[in-house]
Amino acid sequence: MAIQTVSLQLSSPYKLQPSFQSNSNFTSSLSSILSTLKKHNITNFSISSSLHFHSNSINSCKLNFNEATSLPLKNEIPPNALRRKQDPLWRGGFSLGVDLGLSHTGLALSKGFSFRPLTVLSLRGQKLELRIIDIAEKEEVDEFIIGLPKSSDGNETPQSNKVRSVAGRLAIRAAERGWRVYLQDEYGTSVEAMNRMINTGFNKSARHGKIDAYAATMLLERYYSKCGEETELLWPKNLELQEKIRKGPSDDDDDFFL
Repeated sequence: MAIQTVSLQLSSPYKLQPSFQSNSNFTSSLSSILSTLKKHNITNFSISSSLHFHSNSINSCKLNFNEATSLPLKNEIPPNALRRKQDPLWRGGFSLGVDLGLSHTGLALSKGFSFRPLTVLSLRGQKLELRIIDIAEKEEVDEFIIGLPKSSDGNETPQSNKVRSVAGRLAIRAAERGWRVYLQDEYGTSVEAMNRMINTGFNKSARHGKIDAYAATMLLERYYSKCGEETELLWPKNLELQEKIRKGPSDDDDDFFL
């Protein structure tokens, strides 16, 4: 799958990691390397300790050039939760929470400072992905927060791989429209959703039909409470899709509230 993950840790900014397609390593002077980076329009980068110097001179080094991809800087494409923390008056950026299940998928929406359950879908595969995209377009969202199953000790579960697979396919579709897809630890959100519904007065039958949407709401609340810090950005390896995400939605003017 042409997707990679980028951990969002606010205390540890992204480093743009340039790499290019090549079948072999090469030795070059530092000036040649910088020239190559400039040729590929990469202006923000860092050279890490992965460089292997193989002479007594610091003017030459050996680099591994593999996948044609570059990771985003943390402040280059901030998640909506971080933007809202940095600017409380910022009113753009709608987020769609997604609680993927074996038979049901709950959706929730964040607009401004409000969080609300949206709907529960009983679809799978391509039909599910297309329906989520359709709802996202209707609600004018620009990012997806997908729950990633984890155990109480923070480790991923067998269900995690299935969620990553669906999320990866959804991320490709989203990137075509300039949208971002994040993974957020969902441990405990179903219990939180059940408690919320009981306290709100839902009876047992009503809870059964809506709990997945409420779990997605809990997911969004957690994401915003942590300012997006513990999410993973699903970043496409295709350079054209990367550029679409960097540009954002074509009609995104950050002025949805009039």
